[in-house]
Amino acid sequence: MPHIELGNDAPGIIGLMKYRPDTAKVLNELAEILLRGDNTLTRGERELIASYVSSLNQCRFCHASHAAFAAAQLPGGADTVAHACADPDTAPVSDKMKALLHVAGAVQRIGTDVTTAHIEAARKAGATDVEIHDTVLIAAAFCMYNRYVDGLGTYAPEDPGAYKEMADLIVGRGYGASLSAEG
Repeated sequence: MPHIELGNDAPGIIGLMKYRPDTAKVLNELAEILLRGDNTLTRGERELIASYVSSLNQCRFCHASHAAFAAAQLPGGADTVAHACADPDTAPVSDKMKALLHVAGAVQRIGTDVTTAHIEAARKAGATDVEIHDTVLIAAAFCMYNRYVDGLGTYAPEDPGAYKEMADLIVGRGYGASLSAEG
């Protein structure tokens, strides 16, 4: 049960966005740019960063939804995402993604935990400055999104099928689609 009356029964951030469409607009625009815009990191890789940070923050809704979004767009699907979130070092992802997940994990703890060594490791693995920048911004943004969702006590569906439906919508149509699709 959310901490405030939302006037709808939508799960997680969807309910919050329906409650405040004015803030939803900018939050969705940010997610669209970070997770689906032009980038040398694939959409699946960027969703994996979002899911990884959300798992570290123990935000069940954001972790499950972004894990589904990543799984729909990455080779190996859900198994790859689960492995990367549990142990990035042994996950079947590129060395560049492993290094970027370490950067994202440092951001999740506190921004000042990102060290020169993290950045050098990411560069050595082939990450560009834009990819490093976007990893840091995705991680920081998902700390905010996670705290928004959990700070207002939204609920996360238990049924994995609910996240599959969300993934179909987001992967196919983008952020903001869930608001227009559900009215």
